[in-house]
Amino acid sequence: MRPGPGPLVVVGDALLDQDVDGEARRLAADAPAPVVDVADEHLRPGGAALAAALAALRAGDREVVLVTALGRDPASEEIRSALAGRVRLEELPLDGSLPVKTRVRAAGRPLVRIDRGGGTPGAPTEAVRRLLERAGTVLVSDYGGGTAAALRPLLGAAAHRAPLLWDPHPRGEPPVPAVCLAVPNAAEARTFAAAGTSDGAAPRGDTLADTAARAVLLRRRWQAAAVVVTLGAHGALLTRGDGDPMVVPPSRAVTGDPCGAGDCFAAAAAAALAGGALPEEAVQTAVEAATAFVAADERTRWRQRNPGPGDGPAGDAFTVAASVRAAGGTVV
Repeated sequence: MRPGPGPLVVVGDALLDQDVDGEARRLAADAPAPVVDVADEHLRPGGAALAAALAALRAGDREVVLVTALGRDPASEEIRSALAGRVRLEELPLDGSLPVKTRVRAAGRPLVRIDRGGGTPGAPTEAVRRLLERAGTVLVSDYGGGTAAALRPLLGAAAHRAPLLWDPHPRGEPPVPAVCLAVPNAAEARTFAAAGTSDGAAPRGDTLADTAARAVLLRRRWQAAAVVVTLGAHGALLTRGDGDPMVVPPSRAVTGDPCGAGDCFAAAAAAALAGGALPEEAVQTAVEAATAFVAADERTRWRQRNPGPGDGPAGDAFTVAASVRAAGGTVV
C-alpha cells in the first residue's frame, strides 16, 4: 500500500518523562540505599509524544499530527508547550492526569523509576474522525493507556486506506488486521506469542530462529503484512512471509541509554513509509536512526563526565540537534 498525500498521524498515549541525574558515592545512614547528589533534571515528551516529535524531524514538509488524550494538569500543559510549533495536536479528553515517569540516574545509569498519574481517554471527536480518514500514513504508539482502544474502529478502517504501523504494548491493544508493519521488541514478541494457544506452541528459546518463528506466528495472528522485532543493540528482524527473515544489524555498536530508542525506531520507520519506502528500507532507516539516538545520549553523558572545550567524541551535529529537539530543547 502506497502512502497518500495526507499528514503523518501519530495515535497513542502521551507521557511526560522526567530525568533526575547525579552521582551516587555513598549510602544513606538510615538504610542501605544510595544517596544521589542531583546535578541536573529535565522534562521531555515521552511515549506517543516523543514518537510524534521524532517523526516531525524526519517528515520533511509533511505535516505530523498527534492524536492523544490530554487534560488540564501540569504534565499535559508541559506536553502542549514542548510540541508547540512542531507537531499539531488533536486532543481527546482525559479523565485524570497525564502519566509522569521519573527516572533517577547515577552516572547515567537508572537507579529507580517513579510513576505518577494516569487517566482514561474519552471518545474521539469528529475532527479526529476526519483526520484519520485523510491520513497519508498512521503510526500507533500504544503504551497501554487506552487511546488506541478508544480509536480502534477508526484505526481498523484507516489500515485499509493508508500504511499503518503499530508499536504494541503488552497492556494495550493487539494491532488491528491489515497493518503494514507491527513493531514489537523481543520481550514483547515473546509475551504476545505466548499469550495465545490457537496457533500452536510458541517457541521458548532466544535464538534468532526462535525470534523469527515468533514473528511469523504473530504476523499470522495479527493478519499483518509484516512484523519486525526490534533486538536492541543487535538491530531488528523483519519477516514479511513464512520464508527466511531479514536481519538488519546496526552499522556500529553504541552503549548509551536506550530509553526512547523504540519510539525513535517506530517514528523513523513511519516517516520512511510516509516517504514511499518499502518495509525493508524503512527498517534499515529505523535501525540507523535508533542507533544514532542512543549514540547521542552516549556522547552527552561523556561530556557531562568530561567537561571542557573540545572534550569527548566529535559526533554528528545533526544527530545531536535531533536529540535536543526531540527532548523539547532549542538548538541555536
